[in-house]
Amino acid sequence: MVTVSQLMKRELVTVQAGSSAVDAAKLMTSRKIGSVFVEEGDRIVGIVTEPDIVRKVIGADRVSYFMAVDDIMSAPVIGIDERRPITEAADLMQEHGTRHLAVFKTGSIVGVLSVRDLLHPVSIDEF
Repeated sequence: MVTVSQLMKRELVTVQAGSSAVDAAKLMTSRKIGSVFVEEGDRIVGIVTEPDIVRKVIGADRVSYFMAVDDIMSAPVIGIDERRPITEAADLMQEHGTRHLAVFKTGSIVGVLSVRDLLHPVSIDEF
């Protein structure tokens, strides 16, 4: 059984609450990732994804330099325990209509799992 911890990305990329959508988009571009967590103090309060920026900013004709990530983030963050099977992660993504899950270990976020990460076992024929 392939577990979430085997496929997740362990580096948490964050932006501070109040940052602009443009700052979040630039960070995603430079890191070649599709989401960033939103931090308020030392607490993660939401997640902003590429579709959030496309749909809630560009698609809504809003000015991205003045749009705070707080206004477009998804909250609360949907997550899964790192020991769960990836099939459960895929089901959770489908159920919540998301492409990214926070990965939890003993109540703390320790990584992120994207739908793209779920393709890895298929690409190396682990199933």
